[in-house]
Amino acid sequence: MRIEGEHVFKGPRADVYEMFRDPQVLASALPGTQELKKIDDNHFEGTINLRIGPVSGSFAGKLEVSDEVPPEKCTLTVEGRGAPGFAKGVGHVQFLDQGDGTTLMKYDGDVQIGGTLASVGQRMIDSVSKSMIRQGFETFDKALESRLAAKASGNSVEFTPPTEAEFASKVAKDMTKQILKTQEARILMYLIPMVAILGIIAYLLSR
Repeated sequence: MRIEGEHVFKGPRADVYEMFRDPQVLASALPGTQELKKIDDNHFEGTINLRIGPVSGSFAGKLEVSDEVPPEKCTLTVEGRGAPGFAKGVGHVQFLDQGDGTTLMKYDGDVQIGGTLASVGQRMIDSVSKSMIRQGFETFDKALESRLAAKASGNSVEFTPPTEAEFASKVAKDMTKQILKTQEARILMYLIPMVAILGIIAYLLSR
């Protein structure tokens, strides 16, 4: 599965990169993460609870940061295994200074999924993945806002990440929207030919 996209952070590149490399912030931006232990500056181990449709379970995983050129870019390699299956992924991340106090983050990568997890279907996996990415960026945005405010005031950072229940609720809403969109598309696929046929019949009867 191919993943790519971009996101604009409202903050300087150095601050965005520093936040991105903070294990606590990174863990909070990965919905369902139970823990993320720092092995060294470039290696982390953790546990994440994940649900995709009817398949759910706990995954033990590893995260490696490589090809790092702070604060410009880095490569993330992730591998996780659990009872529901396995997932492997490599992602390339770039941080571009926009010159107006904001930072454009571009990312692209490939993810492989196997085991029972892969049986839920590509469409559902795509939907959950997009929801996780969107919520991850929402968490990053709030964390960055808190860190910049604390930096400006000299106070400690006050940031409360979303709970696992809040994440699950948002995923369910996103999946419902996706289902409704799919149903609407199917209705249109049947409706348009039907209208065309009725139009032709009406034209022939009017002659």
